[in-house]
Amino acid sequence: MSRTLRDGELVLLTDRKGRRYLVTLAEGREFHTHAGLVAHDELIGGTEGMLVRTSRNAELTIWRPTLHDYVLKMPRGAQVVYPKDSAAILMLADVFPGARVLESGVGSGALSISLLRAGATVLGYEIREDFAQQAVENVTGFLGSEVTQRFQVEIRDCYQGIDDKGLDRVVLDLPEPWQVVPHAAASLHPGGILAAYTPSIVQAAQLREACEAGPWAAASTVEILHRGWHIKGDAVRPEHRMVGHTGFVTAVRRLAD
Repeated sequence: MSRTLRDGELVLLTDRKGRRYLVTLAEGREFHTHAGLVAHDELIGGTEGMLVRTSRNAELTIWRPTLHDYVLKMPRGAQVVYPKDSAAILMLADVFPGARVLESGVGSGALSISLLRAGATVLGYEIREDFAQQAVENVTGFLGSEVTQRFQVEIRDCYQGIDDKGLDRVVLDLPEPWQVVPHAAASLHPGGILAAYTPSIVQAAQLREACEAGPWAAASTVEILHRGWHIKGDAVRPEHRMVGHTGFVTAVRRLAD
């Protein structure tokens, strides 16, 4: 990647209060905020970490957005899988470069980006066409159009079945993931992993119960809590606010026939 910021590139602007703004650079355009404006031409050709001043002398820092930044600020139609949960899914599902992954419940594409960035080839099932379109836009907006060679979204209901066979992973963000258990069993190769994200522990329990009939083993369910710390001189304490419950991640492995 070029170190120099380019026309058409997505950047993140942050102010002294920690507010963050995603901006696509374009020659001749301006970024407007309550603290004044900045011409894009002042940013194009610059470097990450550069400080710029608005027309009202407010200070902004420019960065290339991280995946974490992008997921929290990108356009969304459906609620996204938050970064802390995406990270858990990548680990529990053991997503690896070249893995063939079926993702159902694509939503706004946050988890799709994580799967693709880990090197997987992703086939998405999504029942809403508007969500599917938003997901593709978000994925290509962060990873570039070339990623579509490894990313395809079909408008279809995973509860009705999975056509692809020999999958490495099946990843679900659906209200009733237990309905997919028999389809996943028929589509995953032995040793493959089914992972599901569910807001309710009741959903996770019903999924685990559906897997008890086989051919599954090594089931686990986790909840990820994210608490930051305030560190300033001798003042060291947990932050007053934390990212608490968002959902549960359940993973289970397919046994051999």
